[in-house]
Amino acid sequence: MTISVAGGVKTGVVIEVEHRLQQQLIIGKSKPVEVVDELGSTVEDDTVDIEANKLEIEREAIRSRLAKQHQAKSLYNTISTQLIISANRSIEHQLSSVESVLLHSKLNEKHILLLEMLYSKQVDLSKVRPLVMGLPWLQRDLLNMINSPAFRHRRPKTSDVHVADIKLVLNYIGVENLQALIPYFCLRHLMPREQPQLLWLTRKIWRYSIISTIAAQALVTLHGKDRAFFYSCSLLSLLGSTCVISNCAKVFESTWGTWLREASADGDKELYDAVMAAQLPAADVYEQVLTHSGPLNWQLLEALNFADSRLTKTFKAIDTSLKYSDLDEDAKLLERANCFARVYLLKEADNITAAECRTMFDYYEITEQELIRLNSQNYRKLELL
Repeated sequence: MTISVAGGVKTGVVIEVEHRLQQQLIIGKSKPVEVVDELGSTVEDDTVDIEANKLEIEREAIRSRLAKQHQAKSLYNTISTQLIISANRSIEHQLSSVESVLLHSKLNEKHILLLEMLYSKQVDLSKVRPLVMGLPWLQRDLLNMINSPAFRHRRPKTSDVHVADIKLVLNYIGVENLQALIPYFCLRHLMPREQPQLLWLTRKIWRYSIISTIAAQALVTLHGKDRAFFYSCSLLSLLGSTCVISNCAKVFESTWGTWLREASADGDKELYDAVMAAQLPAADVYEQVLTHSGPLNWQLLEALNFADSRLTKTFKAIDTSLKYSDLDEDAKLLERANCFARVYLLKEADNITAAECRTMFDYYEITEQELIRLNSQNYRKLELL
């Protein structure tokens, strides 16, 4: 007889599976399956520019050469270890306070205020517009989208003119589409983009977020819930992880850059190569994510004075509740969507057993009807419009 684990205190199996997914996202080397959207773009379109790619190619070539040279490899191992220790000290300091993480992240109160406005019962575009205008990157993304070939066919045939007025853009797109597009663009903006070493990691985090969102929307449709709220909530379910990873990468790149300049100034080619080849310590980043990501999901929002936000309360409940059964309906639905996304990605990588799948679905009380609906979705395309 099987003993049900439904809704109680998380068992070791559930915790281990969830940690395994985090490990797969952060440390795993395999390339993720590409997720596209109706705009014909993917997150990697503007993740890493040409110069960043050139830098990573150069570093990889040096690593390959060092692997063939015993003495140089020994120096590389020594320098890499020292560099990582130095970077980790700075990372620990930066992650020690929510204010410090927030200061070094791209998140600000306008993002959250926009999301709150968009999932409210009455959306007022006259209040949304100044917030959009206060975020130049968001205004640019919306203007680029409406003037893009992918979107142009939706406009009247007589309107081939380049649209530059954000008021016209918002009115033309409409509230329902903005409820999908603005959270989507916010997530893209928050993703780590500057560091070439984060290319595959960023794509994997992006894909998890999209799968979780598609799963949440399927559950919302099935149960007649608030579509706009759960869309934003599920898209941002890895907010804490994203900020931790981005902070770690920035600190590492800063430390690495300082050491590289010093090695260059010394004229020591072997030392320069050893520093150049050093890599972001993914295993250490994974440990930081395990420690900080859950609390940061809601602490960052509280630090922005959104303690009473529905979004904040949902993330806080998920992080602080000992039992799934103690959660409210908002948090439960989001957790079921997240559970399905974890299992989906682990199954895709052949990294979870059938028994573990059943345990996960049992713990999060996912019904047969919900599984049928969830399994019928296309997780390789996000319907935006």
